[in-house]
Amino acid sequence: MVAEICADVCIVGVARTPIGGFLGSLSSVPATKLGSIAIEAALKRANVDPSLVQEVFFGNVLSANLGQAPARQAALGAGISNTVICTTVNKVCASGMKATMLAAQSIQLGIHDVVVAGGMESMSNVPKYLAEARKGSRLGHDSLVDGMLKDGLWDVYNDVGMGNCAEICAEQHSITREQQDDYAVQSFERGIAAQDIDAFAWEIVPVKHLVIIIVVLPYILDSLC
Repeated sequence: MVAEICADVCIVGVARTPIGGFLGSLSSVPATKLGSIAIEAALKRANVDPSLVQEVFFGNVLSANLGQAPARQAALGAGISNTVICTTVNKVCASGMKATMLAAQSIQLGIHDVVVAGGMESMSNVPKYLAEARKGSRLGHDSLVDGMLKDGLWDVYNDVGMGNCAEICAEQHSITREQQDDYAVQSFERGIAAQDIDAFAWEIVPVKHLVIIIVVLPYILDSLC
């Protein structure tokens, strides 16, 4: 007979970096560094010493050029011991969510008491590949493969981009281009309004030592094509 183990799980601290644009203000910062910044801030806000952390689950999809074990890099950068178990999770868009689920399950099963979970990504730092270079490049041109598309934004089963999937979804649900544009504008305006009143300030940790230029377009709709 298996004894029932189901410990209560509680989130005691959260933090995230600002969300940067593609090739924008955060493009010089690798995903692992962004992860370290968020982990360190979350622990500090929860008043949890890094030495108490027993396991780390961190989501990351585009790991090319980050080096070995991205989750461990992020953990070490946040002051967590190198003896702590660290696992990088790749479940594409749900990687951070899956990492959080695994952390909760670890606690529920009584395996560990203090677990760090989250996700990190920097599309700006994803390299382009010379896919055939290792086999020897002979006569003719070599083609670059965009790692961001190849390993992140491309449906490998149907050989289409994520944008095509959005078009299929819009067609199936009879969503017009005008409706999509209106929703995009509304989302943009809500985001600006929330930023103006510091609605997200409590969850954001600054990324220091950067020169940031922010441009807000006054006529958002006119910029849509």
